[in-house]
This record gives sequence, C-alpha cells and structure tokens, in this order.
Amino acid sequence: MKKIIFFLMLLPIWAFSQQSLLENGPMLGYLTMHEVMFWVQTKKSAKVQVAYYPVDNPRQVYWTDAVQTTEDLAYTAHLVGNHLEPGTKYHYDVYINGKKLHFNYPTEFTSKVIWKYRTDPPDFSFATGSGTYINDPKWDRPGKPYGGGYEIYQSIYKKHPNFMIWLGDNVYLRQNEWNSWTGIVYRYTHDRKLPQLQPLLASVHHYAIWDDHDFGPNDSDGSFPFKNLTLKAFKAFWANPSYGLPGVPGAITYFNWGDVDFFLLDNRYYRDPDHMKTNGYKTQLGKAQLDWLKKALVFSKASFKVVVMGGQFLNTAGVYETYTNFGFDKERQDIIDWIYQQDIKNVVFLTGDRHNTELSILKRKGRPTIYDITISPFNSRPNVHAVNEKNTLRVPGTLVTQRNFAIIKFVGPLKQRKMVITVYDKDGKELWTREYMRE
Repeated sequence: MKKIIFFLMLLPIWAFSQQSLLENGPMLGYLTMHEVMFWVQTKKSAKVQVAYYPVDNPRQVYWTDAVQTTEDLAYTAHLVGNHLEPGTKYHYDVYINGKKLHFNYPTEFTSKVIWKYRTDPPDFSFATGSGTYINDPKWDRPGKPYGGGYEIYQSIYKKHPNFMIWLGDNVYLRQNEWNSWTGIVYRYTHDRKLPQLQPLLASVHHYAIWDDHDFGPNDSDGSFPFKNLTLKAFKAFWANPSYGLPGVPGAITYFNWGDVDFFLLDNRYYRDPDHMKTNGYKTQLGKAQLDWLKKALVFSKASFKVVVMGGQFLNTAGVYETYTNFGFDKERQDIIDWIYQQDIKNVVFLTGDRHNTELSILKRKGRPTIYDITISPFNSRPNVHAVNEKNTLRVPGTLVTQRNFAIIKFVGPLKQRKMVITVYDKDGKELWTREYMRE
C-alpha cells in the first residue's frame, strides 16, 4: 500500500517534468484540407507526439507519428496530422514522453472547406507584418532598446485571423550569432519564448519568408558564406509546406487559401550585392526563381495572386531596401512587363523590411493594376523618416511610421471578390482601411 501511495505522489512530479521539457511551442504550421503541421521544440532529446480530434466528436482521436527530437535540429519536431476532414474544427494536445501537456490558452484549428464547383469561396483573413526584435541586453547594441511593444502579438491574436504570414526579419541575428549554428539556434530559441507570442503561435497557422536579419548580417546577399546554416535553422523553426524548388534551394514556397494563391519568395539567397557595380542586369531572385514565379503567375487561376517578398517592390523613391535602388530596377521592370504582357490581373505584392507601412499602386491605362502592401514593423524600431521619401505610387493616407500590423481579408462572391486591407497599431486600434475589387 505504501508503494502505491508513493507512486501516486510521484505522478504530478512526473507530469510536471514532461511539461518542463517543453522549450517552445506548440505552433501551427501549414494547413491543407487533409493535413496540418504541428511544431514543437524541446529542451533536450524527447519523444513528441500530437493527438487531435474533432471538437464535436472527442472520441475520434488521431495521432501523429512520434518524433524523437535531436540536437542536430535544435530539438525541434515537425509533426504531420494527416487525417483531417475538410471544414472541421479540431482540438489538439501535445505529448512529451507520453505525457500530455497543459496550456492556459486554446489549442484548436479549423480545416479548410471544399468550395470549388459547390459554393462561392469562403471569406477569410490573415495577419501580416515584418520586423520582430526581441530585446536581449547581453547581446544588444548599447543605448535605447531596439525592440519593444510586445503587446502587438496579443493584439494580433485577438483579431483571430485564419493564418499569419511573417514578412521577414522575424528574428534579428546579432553579430555574435550569424556565423555559427550555436548562435543561430540560440537566437531563434530565445525569441520564440516571448510570452505574448504563445497564444498566437498555438491557434493560428503560420507561414514565413525571411529577409536579411534572419538570413545573415544587415543587407546580406548571396555571397553570405553561412547561408546554408541559416536556411537549416529557418527550416527547423518554421513549418512551411515546402522549401525551395527542385534543384533550387532557398526559403521559397507556395500555398493556396480559398480563391487566393500565395507565392513566397527568397530575395536573399541568390541576391547580387547591393553595391556591386554593373551596367547589366542585377538580380534579387536569381534566374531559376524568377522563371518559376513568372510561369506560376501565368498558370494561376486565383482571384488574387499574392507575391510575398522582403523589400518593397513598387516604391519609386530608390532608397534603402526598395527594388528601385542599387541597380535592381531592371529586374523590377522585367516583372512588371511580364505581368502586362501576359495580362495577369490582381497581382498583389506583400512586402516588409522598411520599418514603415504604406500602400503603393501602379495603374496604367489598359494594363492590370499592381498593388504593393508594405507592412512594418511589428515591434522593432519604426522608420519615422519615411515621410520624406518621394514614393510617387504611395496611396495618400496609408503611410504609418509606428509599430503596426495588418489584417487582410478576402470577402464576397467569386465574381465580386474583394480585398480589404486594414492596418492597426500595436494595441489593435484601426489606423486605416482600403478596399479593392478584383479586376
């Protein structure tokens, strides 16, 4: 009898020890009609598994395969749930070494619905922005902290978007970190712990691109010798549906949601140096990635085609990380000419990096309208000097030079589909809204 009592006394301690093995997560990754990706990080090697079930049928429990986390992948686990039924709400539980973890926020998601040939597309929304700087005094630059306003992630969570697209600079690798696996993993692990992030990570599906600060040093390009290390970390800490193209490595992927296609690009891995002098053609994307994008845009039958990349595409000011700066304007024009030549309507560039938000629109008579929605920063330092930039394509009233995020919605019947862009401050207060009908 004493042995039984002793064992029962040990159970809460054992359960707590499994909870204490959790380093970060859970996070929801990509979602299809039949699959979902769960992401978890442990503090040391452990067996991780996820159980999930329809909320209206709790007895119908499905399990992912178990994953033993390893040091080589920073103890991260990517777990695929492949028994989804479309249009169903699910609850999920995380198990470490066979013991269920408990969280003080919901761990739920809803699978996509089948709509083609049946109904109009479902209305949906997603959150987006760039520039996540989590202060770390030991390694930060001296002076005023570069990051702050962490409540922005709680404000995003309260909007309950269907998913979120991180537009790069999702972490800021410090100078002691970007040239070693140890340093890179430290930064990702440290930043992913932010308490204000946890409910958002657990309840919204996350997709990501990168930019210079999660690729390498400031303004880094394809010459960065440790880019395969940072790419390995990007794959370990995000849960995109794919990485790269056949024979073309990089942080490149594609996904569809409802009647909208999303093309997530890598503007760093193949990028020519900003200050390289040439009379010819300079590239941010590289030939193979650019060729894929062109053909994929032609193939797409989506109501809107959203091209996601780091620096601004349309901004005409020619400063900092804009396509019109450093001699990349020929590639920019090449993409615009292709859109015009192929008559590809409803192309929306979704961009970050600039530490300010603005909407730019390129309109030419008889040509498809092209949009560039720049959203930045989440909680790094804003660019208050953007008011002096001469961007001739900026939509009046859309410049924001404070910490902010956007919720973008696609709503309405298929033939009258509408894109609604709303920008909010860090506390979730609306700053501006614009609506655009599909052409």
